[in-house]
Amino acid sequence: MHSSQWRLQDAKTQFSQVVEAALQGEPQHVTRRGREAVVVLSEANYRALREGARASAPSFVEHLLAIPKSDDFDDEPRRVVLRDVDL
Repeated sequence: MHSSQWRLQDAKTQFSQVVEAALQGEPQHVTRRGREAVVVLSEANYRALREGARASAPSFVEHLLAIPKSDDFDDEPRRVVLRDVDL
């Protein structure tokens, strides 16, 4: 079993192993300077991830309908105070 976490230097020298493990369905995490940097995924896993995100995101119309209406607020309507502007 391949390691699923690689230092950048090691991932570069053994890139074919990183890719092969990702193709086998195991995401490969690459660190740079000791910090998480990137994840290498197979194309199939990447597409599934994108499709899942799209499916769970609300549509634009649903987003607009979720905006609170003025009668949804408990407080009195706020008055807009205009100020003079020198032109």
